[in-house]
Amino acid sequence: MREFRELRKRYSLLDLCKTPDLAAQVTLQPIDRLGVDAAILFADILLPLEPMGIRLAFVKNEGPKIFNPIRTADDVKALRPVAPEEDLRYVLETVRLVRRELNGKVPLIGFAGAPFTLASYLIEGGHSRHYIQTKLLMYRAPEVWHRLMEKLARTLADYLRAQIRAGAQAVQIFDSWVGCLNPEDYRLYVLPHTRQIFKDLEEMGVPLIHFGTGTATLLELLREAGGTVFGLDWRIPLDEGWRRVGTDVAVQGNLDPVALLAPLPEIEKRIKLILQQAGGRPGHIFNLGHGILPETPVEHVAAAVELVHRLSAGTP
Repeated sequence: MREFRELRKRYSLLDLCKTPDLAAQVTLQPIDRLGVDAAILFADILLPLEPMGIRLAFVKNEGPKIFNPIRTADDVKALRPVAPEEDLRYVLETVRLVRRELNGKVPLIGFAGAPFTLASYLIEGGHSRHYIQTKLLMYRAPEVWHRLMEKLARTLADYLRAQIRAGAQAVQIFDSWVGCLNPEDYRLYVLPHTRQIFKDLEEMGVPLIHFGTGTATLLELLREAGGTVFGLDWRIPLDEGWRRVGTDVAVQGNLDPVALLAPLPEIEKRIKLILQQAGGRPGHIFNLGHGILPETPVEHVAAAVELVHRLSAGTP
């Protein structure tokens, strides 16, 4: 959105995240402009890593870079505990500001990264294609891996509880990179830690969204790990994915983000197919299968939202 790009000319991504007035402004921008049905907190999944002792920056045209990656048992031991109310209070203040501004108009969704995805950033030092260092730590030093994942799971559960206490009405756990794992590795190295977070959050009484990409081989395991809503990406038909996670839970998805760059008739065709697969059953949140792409025309997003509303209401 133009409004966001204007802010980014003046502020770094971290500055936006750490300034509650600005983060609240960015969170609210899509609500009136696009007519979406919920607000999602503007933040970054890496924010909890800084108070743990991690030095990071967002490098232009490269993305996040971690200057002291985690590779050894001593590195894991040195990670500090996090007190969200103090160390991440700027995020919680953003939540409170947004809730006040929304005034019940739409709900607010908070979020955090999942342990595996954050561990991968920590170990690789940034983006990766093959996750070589991450997998080597799992295979060569599983006890070190599990200590790292335990620390992350504890930090993330505390962080999400704090967001909920501040006013988030649902929370989403992003496991954007977990699709690089086979089912056996997911069950052994990831599932127990992700499940612990969902178990810790159950008492909070809000919807818990479990989101991953490239997870067509992992859906049953994601359900086992926990959540009340499951994200389905565009690589699997919505009805098949819903059947596999269970029709007793909700799903969100699953338009390919690239489809929003297509001509409007193509977008309409794909939206209709997803709604047809959902079959009008309660519990479907129409969404993209992953994040929106920077090149996406804003008017295409607005048209997609309007079309979903119209077709869901049964209006031709």
